[in-house]
Amino acid sequence: MPSRDTTRFALRRRLLLGLATAPLIVSAALSRAFAAGPASAVNTTGLAVTDAEVTVGILHSVSGTMAISETGATQGEKLAIEQINAAGGVLGRKIKIIQEDGASDWPTFAEKAKKLLVNDHCAAVFGCYTSASRKAVLPVFEQYNGLLYYPTFYEGLEQSKNVIYTGQEATQQTLTGLDWVHKEKGAKSFFMVGSDYIWPRTTNKIATKHITNVLKGTVVGEEYLPLGHTQFNSVINKIKLKKPDVIFVTVVGGSNVAFYKQLKASGIDLSKQTLITLSVTEDEIEGIGGENIEGAYSSMKYFQPLQNPNNDKFVAAFRKMWGDKTVIGDVTQAAYLGPFLWKMACEKAGSFDVDKVIAASAGIEMSDAPEGYVRIDPNHHLWSKARVARARADGRFEVVYTSPDLIKPDPFPKGYQ
Repeated sequence: MPSRDTTRFALRRRLLLGLATAPLIVSAALSRAFAAGPASAVNTTGLAVTDAEVTVGILHSVSGTMAISETGATQGEKLAIEQINAAGGVLGRKIKIIQEDGASDWPTFAEKAKKLLVNDHCAAVFGCYTSASRKAVLPVFEQYNGLLYYPTFYEGLEQSKNVIYTGQEATQQTLTGLDWVHKEKGAKSFFMVGSDYIWPRTTNKIATKHITNVLKGTVVGEEYLPLGHTQFNSVINKIKLKKPDVIFVTVVGGSNVAFYKQLKASGIDLSKQTLITLSVTEDEIEGIGGENIEGAYSSMKYFQPLQNPNNDKFVAAFRKMWGDKTVIGDVTQAAYLGPFLWKMACEKAGSFDVDKVIAASAGIEMSDAPEGYVRIDPNHHLWSKARVARARADGRFEVVYTSPDLIKPDPFPKGYQ
């Protein structure tokens, strides 16, 4: 018999693939339609653009270990596109979606990216989650001059002409989380647990330099487990032996479910043992169970309970489209931004041509983003605020810290490379 978690994830996948959309709330700022020119005037490079439609791709894992995290990103992108179409589309054209499944497999991501660019001639692609998937598709986007909107927080140390990064890089997320836990909890010793691929290893390398050089603390343990790993008892025993001030977690995808359940079963009480994660959003907690992660802290730029009119409208529209019990995580919100930022860049450029859209992107502002105001820096990352929140037993977060100012993205921080 399938477990409750398996049933829930299956339901979310069915919703993703087949749920009929309802009329959506569209903000006034996005409702005006732009005059449409002939396809020959706004598309000179052979993209899939007609006088009535423009085709884009969505490329995420809706199967495999990363589906728990990436399903929400797909939902966010589809909601944004639905709202844009309801407001008149882009340059007078409705957006048509071609969706592909990366299947939590990096070569598959590269294969599907090539299909979307070469066979389907997509004007833009919204997708990827892990850094491994992004690294796999990056050469494809650069070779065929495609445009990718990448929605996940990541390690930084990358800047591509062909990618707009709508999540946060390490100086906006990792360093903020470490500074907060050091100041508020007096943390000096850290035990790192991560999944074994690019993002956790590089993030922890940056974190270690900050802990040792800036916070004058120590890393007392560092462990990596394969993606999809479900047996954490050996690592948990090492944590209990080392007694760190902070468990610093970069475990991703479905492995989070096993990790936090086993952590609680081992007797570790997160109301007494400080744990901060860079990889658990509301999406993962739906599988983990709030009772298993209550008391843990998460460093992100967005949490569903944020109180502002933009987020109220976003949450209401999201639930109307995907169901009242559907949760919204950080990457889901960052994914939602992508289609709007692309729309604004196309309209600023007066074209769908990738080079023209890229040239128009720097300085694009979105004042009604659910997280608040964001702006595209010339380095293709977003200015945004950073936040820390505490997980509650009901599966939601309570925001305990918000940076006072927007943080300028710095994907190549001096002294951390």
